[in-house]
Amino acid sequence: MELLVLLNALVTRLLFVLHSLIGVWRVTEVKKEPKYWLLALLNLLLCLETGLTLKFKQGKGYKWFSPAIFLYLISTVPSLWLLETHHETQFCNNETQQTWENISNREDFNQLKESTPKNEEADHHIIVSARVFVSQLSTVCETVWTLGLHQTFLLLLIIGRWLLPIGGEITRDQLSQLLLMFVGTAADILEFTSETLEVENVRHNHVLVYAILCVWTWSMLQFPLDLAVQHIGCKLSVSSTRVPTLLLCRHSADLWNIGISLFIQDGPFLVLRLILMSYFKVINQMLVFFTAKNILVVMLQLYRLIVLSLDFRASLQYLPSSRIGGVSCCPCEPNDTTLPPSDWDTDMKESTAIPLEDSPVPSEYQ
Repeated sequence: MELLVLLNALVTRLLFVLHSLIGVWRVTEVKKEPKYWLLALLNLLLCLETGLTLKFKQGKGYKWFSPAIFLYLISTVPSLWLLETHHETQFCNNETQQTWENISNREDFNQLKESTPKNEEADHHIIVSARVFVSQLSTVCETVWTLGLHQTFLLLLIIGRWLLPIGGEITRDQLSQLLLMFVGTAADILEFTSETLEVENVRHNHVLVYAILCVWTWSMLQFPLDLAVQHIGCKLSVSSTRVPTLLLCRHSADLWNIGISLFIQDGPFLVLRLILMSYFKVINQMLVFFTAKNILVVMLQLYRLIVLSLDFRASLQYLPSSRIGGVSCCPCEPNDTTLPPSDWDTDMKESTAIPLEDSPVPSEYQ
């Protein structure tokens, strides 16, 4: 096993565990109940996956799916749910109170420095600074904490997918395309949660909060999958009557991207925003803009699906009927084309197959 592969696999999973533990710590601070530390046990699944991956896969990734990313979602999403649904810390306090708390923390820090002897100042400086830093973090507004956890969560998903060793089925070029797609996806997801949950009328409606979190959780399930940049292998024995199978085989990556947009991201986002605007009368400038953006994306994805279908049917019409049953539908596979024999070739084969009869020799040549 290469040292770099082992290092990337361990460091990435360690970052996942640390971020998950920070989320659990924030839940225990907000709820004021130590029993929520039991959420940290979810990280044992990630530790188990790490051991199995190092043993059986030598630290490399899997085909089409990343168990480490999926288990990271399982260990972090419950903490964010509890923080978002906690009704007592949904909004920040006054800025004056926050400023007063920060000033008091600085005065406590100066008093600690003055009370410490000079010969012990160097030894205790790091400990005192750490205590003051932790106390200042505790005074930060809970909404800021939750938003920061959302942001670092999405960033770690992208960075972690980049650092995780890739399997043999995905290339570096495909990985770079996948990461660029994840950057845009993460920005849309972060905008969706921050733009909808910041509305006061939405916060007071628990059903809406749960609906938004369900859609957010559903949209996060696309990160462990790598189908958006990989083509599904197809066999040459595909029947000509199974046109949807041929279409999926040839345009698997494009169809997966369209499916993600329609059923996992833009489609659910559009439905929820329309419900907010029509039924709950939550209307603002940004909500209208992003609703129009979702409508445009859905229309363009449907248009692309129609274009792919028409082009595929047109390509099938140009194929001879004897080829459709055994044509290679993947662009990466060679197509062995054989033209049907012409009449001239048939006549030549028949003429060569007829034996020559003995003809009588003229007498003058005997």
